[in-house]
Amino acid sequence: MGHLTYEQSKKLVFKGLWLLAFVTLAEVIISLFGKGHIIEGMHGNKIVFFITGLIIIVLSLYKAYFIIYEFMHMKYEVKTLAWSVLMPTLLLVWAIVAFFQEGNAWKNRREDIKHRNQAKVEAPAQQGNDMKDTKVIEH
Repeated sequence: MGHLTYEQSKKLVFKGLWLLAFVTLAEVIISLFGKGHIIEGMHGNKIVFFITGLIIIVLSLYKAYFIIYEFMHMKYEVKTLAWSVLMPTLLLVWAIVAFFQEGNAWKNRREDIKHRNQAKVEAPAQQGNDMKDTKVIEH
């Protein structure tokens, strides 16, 4: 961008800002549509909710790409520098997904343990009630 004049650079920045504003507006409209605020009765449809969620994720990733490569001038840098920024970001996304998976597995194990403990508590109580009904024979 060093070879552009001030007016060309300013025009390029405003073009980028308008692009980001348009994409953000599209995300908001798609989100409102997916939640059923634009068309009544669409809020219960899981397929529409899933598709709108995917579209919003793709648009958000595009905005992140555009900001990093245009406004942070990453597209003008050498590839190794770009990868040194991109790789930790990918590892961070992987870590977030892994933590969500691990947290979900931990929650499922806790619920399983809770159900097993309740079954152990209820089983002796039932056995104790059975003992009252039996007759003890004394010699």
